[in-house]
Order: sequence, then structure tokens, then C-alpha cells
Amino acid sequence: MGPRAVLLVLAAGCAAEFSPSLDSDFTFTLPAGRRECFYQPMRKDASLELEYQVLDGAGLDVDFHLLSPKGETLVFDERKSDGVHTVETEDGDYMFCFDNTFSTISEKVIFFELILDNMGEEGQDQEDWKKYVTGTDLLDMKLEDILESINSVKARLSKSVQIQTLLRAFEARDRNIQESNFDRVNFWSMVNLGVMVVVSAVQVYMLKNLFEDKRKSRT
Repeated sequence: MGPRAVLLVLAAGCAAEFSPSLDSDFTFTLPAGRRECFYQPMRKDASLELEYQVLDGAGLDVDFHLLSPKGETLVFDERKSDGVHTVETEDGDYMFCFDNTFSTISEKVIFFELILDNMGEEGQDQEDWKKYVTGTDLLDMKLEDILESINSVKARLSKSVQIQTLLRAFEARDRNIQESNFDRVNFWSMVNLGVMVVVSAVQVYMLKNLFEDKRKSRT
């Protein structure tokens, strides 16, 4: 989770409210039979994009709910390993929950990322900057052009950070799958080896008894 995200623990359960930053990510462990909910305050005509992945746990699946400030269900994913959802928002707190109550044994490791657009803060900062700048007509390059270039670089850097974060999540998920497959292969290899040893011992015993019976019949 990014440094701008704040985790709030409620009496009825565990929930988190993220500050209105442009990008926040969080990885947590969801125990078996539990449901965890998070809250994100949004403004009208803004955009909320949420992407989640189940990195570890039996089945690599979880139920996902996204509710509007009015309590209406906007998104419901049942037993999914990942998902990407974008909604146009209104004023209020949006709630999204990860549900693992269908599992009684396996806990899940879940990664999710929030991307907030059109929150209105960046444009206000730009206007505040322009109030303190005078004499821009004497410059060969306008400050608007410089600001546009800076914002373009900032957007590309943010996109690079987002892609790197997603790649790390995919890498963690693939590593967990490989480790699970490795343990499974080792287990069944030991089972097969044990069966082969037992079968070999039975064959030796049967051959030994067969030769002993022949010697007794000749006498």
C-alpha cells in the first residue's frame, strides 16, 4: 500500500479508507471464512478504476462486491481470480469488499490497486501556480507548454509505476503457483516411490515363496 493510504480499523470488522490520491495499491491476507471491506471517498464526475488479483491461496478465487454511496451493487464478481472495473462516480463513499466466506480452510493473499481520475485537485494547483506568474509573453516558450510537458512526463511516470506494480503482482502470483506445483509434484513422487517399493517387496516375496514351493514338491 502506498504511503498516502490510511488504514482504519472499525469495531465491526476491518475496513480501510484511502485518501484522495491518484494511485494507491494494497496487498493483504484474507483469512478463511472472512470478509474485508474498504471505503474510498469520491467526487461527482470523477472516475474510479479498481483492479484486483488473488496472488495465493487454494483455487486463487474470491468474491468481489462494489457498492455505491447509496448502497447499490455496482459490481459483483463470484469466485474470480482477478478483475478490472471502472465506474463514473458521484459524491460519497464507495465500498468494495473481498469475500472469502465460501472457503473454510484456505486463506487468500489479495492485491488491489486504485486509480482515481478527475478528482479536481491537480487543476486547482495549476491555477494557483498561474496566479503568481507574470511576464509570460516575454518567454519564447509559454508556461502552459512547460506545464503540459511536465504533466505528460508525470503521467508517463505514473503509468510506468502502475505497470511495474502489476508486473510484480503477476510475478508473485506465478511464483506461488510454481511453488504449489513443486510441492504437489514432490508429494506424488514420494507416493509413487512408496508404491513402487511396496510392489517390489511383494514381488520378491511371491517369487521367494514360489521357489520354496517347488523345492518342497520335489522332496
